[in-house]
Amino acid sequence: MALAAARSGFADITAIDLHGPACETLRKNKQAGVEHVKGWKIVEADIRDVDYKPFAGIDLLSGGPPCQPFSLGGKRHGRDDAREMFPQFIRGVRETKPKAFVFENVRGILSTSTLAYFNYILQQLQLPEHSRDKGEKWKQHRARLERLYTGGKGEGAQYRVIQQIMNGADFGVPQRRERVFIVGVRSDLAIEYNFPLPTHSAEALWRDLWITGEYWERHRVPRAKRTTAPPVVAAKLANLGTLTTAPWRTVRDAISGLPNVGLGRTSHTVANHFFNRGARAYPGHDGSSLDAPSKTIKAGKNGVPGGENMVRLDDQSVRYYTVRECARLQTFPDDWAFDGAWCTCMRQIGNAVPVTLGQVVAQPLGAALVAKANQPPTVPA
Repeated sequence: MALAAARSGFADITAIDLHGPACETLRKNKQAGVEHVKGWKIVEADIRDVDYKPFAGIDLLSGGPPCQPFSLGGKRHGRDDAREMFPQFIRGVRETKPKAFVFENVRGILSTSTLAYFNYILQQLQLPEHSRDKGEKWKQHRARLERLYTGGKGEGAQYRVIQQIMNGADFGVPQRRERVFIVGVRSDLAIEYNFPLPTHSAEALWRDLWITGEYWERHRVPRAKRTTAPPVVAAKLANLGTLTTAPWRTVRDAISGLPNVGLGRTSHTVANHFFNRGARAYPGHDGSSLDAPSKTIKAGKNGVPGGENMVRLDDQSVRYYTVRECARLQTFPDDWAFDGAWCTCMRQIGNAVPVTLGQVVAQPLGAALVAKANQPPTVPA
């Protein structure tokens, strides 16, 4: 998220994280002079201990609260999970009063069991200065916020808040990764913002695969190794019409050009490109196809959960992605190096927001803030 913000024109970035190896990765890239990172202030701290007041008036507060309380792959304890940090992000909005904020979380936060709590989060972000009173139940607080908001009686900084489910594949990320983004702009700024429309599509990829064949030709894939359209797709090919979107990017698109040094070996020319042994397929964990966006890159407690994060090769064998391949699937630049062992690096990558997807959200927001700052002051008639 920080790299996406930096690429979108935001400067003087402070990056805060509790995870030691992730902070070491940030420090390593800062020391190496990686573009956008060399000027960052990196703080390794528990967000519950962070004093936001020195950041009052910042342009953007951005981040991703831990997703485990809401992930469909977990127990979904929501607000009762000790890792639930949305209250700290809301505190951040209350104490900094940023011009805008961008938060991200898993789609599971919209599931039936946590939807009411998600709506409560949005209501707190709309009126962050009306915090929960001592002894007030969260549902009572929600009801109070609803009355204040609908009655137009909110005080202090207020925000116009919108949310959207976004699939990374629809925006040029070579991975099917659906995440909920929450964007808020301070009401007094009257800034207009909308989530961008998809720029890439499965239909455009189908065209290049099974109508024009351009995809196969570009990758020099022999005819014997080319796949055929699944029946459900084949039935739609004749009615694609004119497409204005680019094709979804595939795993083959992302990892093309990286050296294959063989299992158990490390590339001496590409950072974090180690071919780990031990991948095996079993029901529900059969690897990602080379010629489609990857399945969602995940982060388990020890790095790679349940035998996932694998690629299925042309000969139908499977192997683990290397760290560098996963980094490309998350659209990190090749000069971004990860610190730590294989599992530690995989955990960092799986916890990250695809840089491209974060930039798609942040860039128009940054442009809107710049346009507002350059707007001449209005003179009362």
